[in-house]
Formats: sequence, structure tokens, C-alpha cells
Amino acid sequence: MEKVFKNKKILITGHSGFKGSWLLLWLHQLGAIVSGISLYHPSNPSHYRILNIKSSIKNYKEDINNSEKIDKIVNEIQPDFIFHLAAQPIVHESYASPLQTFKTNAIGSANVLNATLKLKKKCVVIMITSDKCYENIETFRGYREIDRLGGIDPYSASKASAEIIINSYVKSILSMKKNIYVGIGRAGNVIGGGDWAKKRIVPDCVRSWKNNKKVEIRNPISTRPWQHVLEPLSGYLL
Repeated sequence: MEKVFKNKKILITGHSGFKGSWLLLWLHQLGAIVSGISLYHPSNPSHYRILNIKSSIKNYKEDINNSEKIDKIVNEIQPDFIFHLAAQPIVHESYASPLQTFKTNAIGSANVLNATLKLKKKCVVIMITSDKCYENIETFRGYREIDRLGGIDPYSASKASAEIIINSYVKSILSMKKNIYVGIGRAGNVIGGGDWAKKRIVPDCVRSWKNNKKVEIRNPISTRPWQHVLEPLSGYLL
């Protein structure tokens, strides 16, 4: 990986988030020249702050929904790689803020791809959606790429919408450009150090045990295929 990423210009959207900050650290250690776009730190404590490598990267505090700003940043950086992780990532929050969830997760993805249209150089773009993009048919097997997209809750629907938007860009607009390469990563139920988000079962358990309280299990009959944060990140990098 060092041969691929060392001294390469890389843009991570959502670099201050849980997965984004781990990806930032990994690429920094590989010798990449990393820039990041994030509007805010999603948790307190913040894994991004704890890393204390802000001085080693170029940080843009911008909203992924501001298409003009995103265009300007991509044009300024001229990245070799883009990892798009910026999102409203919490299913529970999507019920409280459905419209913002749709804007950020669906239109935000379109903004990132649209910003690459003016690039003349080769750029690899890894778009991160979610395994929640599939229609939930309560199957006992893992979902596959050929399964139907869907989503009852706003979060899942926003990720399915992002998939349709990405596919449209790839097969229509970007098909006319030979320098932009797009891949999609669909991860879900990611756990690991540095995740302090609310309404997520592992952080909730730790907070409850720390305060000697009973844990509230919101969906006790559900089965989750947990994966450690370095597993999906290694897939994105590969």
C-alpha cells in the first residue's frame, strides 16, 4: 500500500468522523498528502482530536451539500484519490432529520462526483455507502451486490438513493471521461475504538457500564454482522 499511496494527494470527506479519522491516520502513516473535508466533529470525545495530527493535513471545514465549495476544493487539491465518507451516519437520527439525511447522503454524493468532472488528471474515487442500501427482506444470508436496493427508514433510503446517483454518474456522464475511476464500498455495523456516537450499541454499552446502569437494547431480536473498523478500511484502500 505504501507504494501506491506514498506522496499521493488524497482527499477524504468526513475525515473527522469515526471511520474517516482512522482512514486519515492510516493514509498519513503510509506517507500520503492528505486533505479532509468535514463540517464538524461528530462526537465528544473526538477520535480525530485525539489523533492530534491536524497540523499534518489540510483541513477544510465545509458542508458537503455546498456544491460550489466542493468544486473549488477538489480543483484546488487536484487529488489522485478521493475517499467519500461524509454522511449523516445514524439511523436513529434520520427519523429526526429526514430531509437533511437525504440531502447529505444522496445529494452530497452527487456533489463529490460532480466536482471531479473538471479534473484532467487520473483520479480514483471510492464512494462509501452502506449495507443498509439493500431492501431488508430479513434474509439469513448476507446481502449481495445483485440484491435489490431499498430502505424503509430515511437513512437506508438515502443510501439506496446515493447508489442510484453514483451508478447514473458512472454509466452516463463519467463514461465519457477516461480519467475518473469509481468504486463503491458498502460496510455496516462497524465497531472499534474512537466510536462515541449515540444510539450505537457498543458505545451505549460502554457508557452504561461505566455509569453502572443497565444497557438498553433497542432491537434485541436483530442479528448484526459486526466488523472491526480496520476491516472495511482495508477494503477501501485495496
